[in-house]
Amino acid sequence: MAEVVVVRQNAQFETKFLSADTEASEAEGRQLRPVHALHDLTPYGMLLAALGSCTAILLHSYAQNHEVNLQEVEICASYDRVFAQDCEKCEEEGKYTERINAEVAFVGDLTAAERNKLSLISKHCPVHKILHEGLETEFRQALDPAQLHVRQDVGTACAAARAQTRQQSND
Repeated sequence: MAEVVVVRQNAQFETKFLSADTEASEAEGRQLRPVHALHDLTPYGMLLAALGSCTAILLHSYAQNHEVNLQEVEICASYDRVFAQDCEKCEEEGKYTERINAEVAFVGDLTAAERNKLSLISKHCPVHKILHEGLETEFRQALDPAQLHVRQDVGTACAAARAQTRQQSND
């Protein structure tokens, strides 16, 4: 069953998030409900919300800087993966079929050329680029987890951990 998040943002950057009830079946009808807090979303929903909000901010920033009359933007993003189909060959394949679909709607007195330009601009959102092009991630165990709560500057903590990891690699 697909995860669905809708992001609506007006020209003042006021943003509303809606999500489909992931517990309801397609037959029961999946109603869109307002998202009031981060924990209302699944991890997939959070990813979709990040993509939608990043895209909306980018589009409104572009519109304001180029005097385009974009009043509101709505991004409907869905994540889908058919686990049953993936698991038919899950011992043979290390890769699953996953897809995010996004539909962008523009509200405002816009020409066809402006709508086309906004569609092109929407693909320049940093979150879209990361998802489309991929991003290498690395997880490792924190060197001293107790100190993570003591340090005020997380950036310093991460930099110190990376430096220590590099030093250990060189030894």
